[in-house]
Amino acid sequence: MKKFWYIIYNVFVFPLLYGVFWIARIVNDKIKSGFDERKIQEQILPELIKSFDKNKKTIWVHSSSLGEFEQAKPIIRKLKNEYDINIFITFFSPSGYDNSKKYPYADAVAYLPFDKPSSVKLFINTVNPDIVIFMRYDFWPNLLWQLKDRGIFTLLVDATMVATSKRKLPIIKAFHKTLFNCIDLFLTVSENDVRNFLDFSIPPQKLTAVGDTRYDRVFQKSMQAREKKLFRESLFEGKKVFLFGSSWPEDEEVIFPAFEKLLKENNDVVMIIAPHEPTVVHLEKIENYFTGKEKTIRFSSKNRYNNERVIIIDSIGILLTLYFYADVAYVGGSFKQGIHNVLEPAVYGIPVLFGPKIDGSVEAGELVKRGAAFIVKNENEAFEKLNKLFSDDNYKIEAGKKSSEFVNEHTGATEKIVAEIEKII
Repeated sequence: MKKFWYIIYNVFVFPLLYGVFWIARIVNDKIKSGFDERKIQEQILPELIKSFDKNKKTIWVHSSSLGEFEQAKPIIRKLKNEYDINIFITFFSPSGYDNSKKYPYADAVAYLPFDKPSSVKLFINTVNPDIVIFMRYDFWPNLLWQLKDRGIFTLLVDATMVATSKRKLPIIKAFHKTLFNCIDLFLTVSENDVRNFLDFSIPPQKLTAVGDTRYDRVFQKSMQAREKKLFRESLFEGKKVFLFGSSWPEDEEVIFPAFEKLLKENNDVVMIIAPHEPTVVHLEKIENYFTGKEKTIRFSSKNRYNNERVIIIDSIGILLTLYFYADVAYVGGSFKQGIHNVLEPAVYGIPVLFGPKIDGSVEAGELVKRGAAFIVKNENEAFEKLNKLFSDDNYKIEAGKKSSEFVNEHTGATEKIVAEIEKII
């Protein structure tokens, strides 16, 4: 069957995919950058990995983009600290590569080559890895087939598989059975994922549920964030803070009027708004909404703070730290395309609110079941829940306690994953 799928993939599927990317590069600067960098990389790859110690084993960790790499970081850091090895990191997307070139725990960082047999062969020959770790889902057929043929050990880490996955459709399922046969070990997020992977005729001994490193990563980052001082210590003295994180206009249409009502009942509340996209237009739109209603101030002007009730964040990359200051948080995206990261506020032990679109977030649903988070479907529900949380300290504290308990219960995946890798090294 492998020969059949090899022909189908390389004659029909890959040329089509490559053609789509080639056309997209004309209109998308990021994709163009990825194309250009890959061309250069074929020439300089030997130079890129010249720092590798040939007497050490090389572990290659691949992530599709920056989000998946965040999940890989706890594993990479622990491996590098505990073992004398070379760490090689690759990305498919420019966002991951561009933001991680100087990652301190990597010996080299590169783009994954396009999945053409000759390019993959050259890449593997040059890097000569002992172990390859794929994060979550980004594995490519020619790469897997060649790694299998060479006897290089491969792992799929933080692996997930839902019962309704399109990979289970008849023809696609047959193709993935061939691919999954090339992977030596699946370290899944849950036992449910194990059961769903078994549908692909994977031997049970290749499947182990170890948990999700996202919990470890958000815990690590929260510890680092606590040391940062974004605001002077006395700024929120005598106030309660509502953090509106990753806000989209659709979220703001619900939360802004609810906050106005809240201030009539709790005039000691301050709202910090961290827009998902803090463009000039978006920031001005927020300011215009509150003009004549509440005084606002931008984060960049925080040194001139004078008891404004609305603080607008005009910077990026600080959201996780901002949650540290919050008594209650709302996570955006859940009135638009899907909710953003709910673990970031939950790790601080605070109640979390969000809109109805949470189907893609298992952790959001679990927080709701535990009474640590709350779904609000409209302005009135948002006001009622916020008013309850800000007027009843016991209610707020109990919900927050459930948030931190949920995160703490799910940390520890990194240790289990590294323990499995230790058996191979």
